[in-house]
Amino acid sequence: MVLTKRIIPCLDIKDGRVVKGTNFVGLRDAGDPVELAKRYNEQGADEVVFLDITASKEERQALVDVIQRAADQLFLPLTVGGGIKSIDDMQILLRAGADKVSINTSAVKDPDLINRGSTTFGAQCIVVAIDVRRNNTMEEGKIPILLDDGSTCWYEVVIYGGRTPTGIDAVWWAKEAERRGAGEILLTSMETDGVKDGFDLPVTRTISDAVGIPVIASGGVGTLEHFYDGFTKGKADACLAASVFHFGEMTVQDVKEYLAKRDVAVRLG
Repeated sequence: MVLTKRIIPCLDIKDGRVVKGTNFVGLRDAGDPVELAKRYNEQGADEVVFLDITASKEERQALVDVIQRAADQLFLPLTVGGGIKSIDDMQILLRAGADKVSINTSAVKDPDLINRGSTTFGAQCIVVAIDVRRNNTMEEGKIPILLDDGSTCWYEVVIYGGRTPTGIDAVWWAKEAERRGAGEILLTSMETDGVKDGFDLPVTRTISDAVGIPVIASGGVGTLEHFYDGFTKGKADACLAASVFHFGEMTVQDVKEYLAKRDVAVRLG
């Protein structure tokens, strides 16, 4: 049986509204999250990701309200991330209607949170989001990745929305997340986020080869071909995008029809 490749719109939420920037900054308003999610549902999206990018306690309640509204009106899986630090946080969001929770900074700071979440709710509910950037200073113990220009680098895990380097090798961390019970990896490269030059294929391919759980490629879609490259060259199981969908440059249906014509297995209609 051929597993279909998934197309996932991502909605970054601030103050109850969808926003989008470039390289994690320069945010602009993109609309109401539930209205956008309904549009993507109608277009045939396989899932929707809601990311609370401010994630203070006050924002969390706003996000819970958004998820409850979305779960009442949509019939596709919802993944929610941003500021999740505990089993209680996960439970609040899953009870509100989320199907999966995505943890990032909190997983790096408290890796056992992955184990606890997976044990409590099942691996299928736990997505570990990994934000990475290239580090050209090779160090002992880091995994070198060959870039398209023939040079090598390693990819460093960054946290707090890309602001804080950790010194952790991204490939090692993806394998560790899987070992601890993650059901999926959501991989975003700071090099490509919002730039629209395509996914960061070298790190996507390397991590997809290194783990046995699905990898979602994120950061950098600008054309239909970028989705194709993410699946064929990056070996991703799913491709996530935001601004190209939010601002009407293409629809989920456009992407799936393009991929189907190029013999990528997708769920149509």
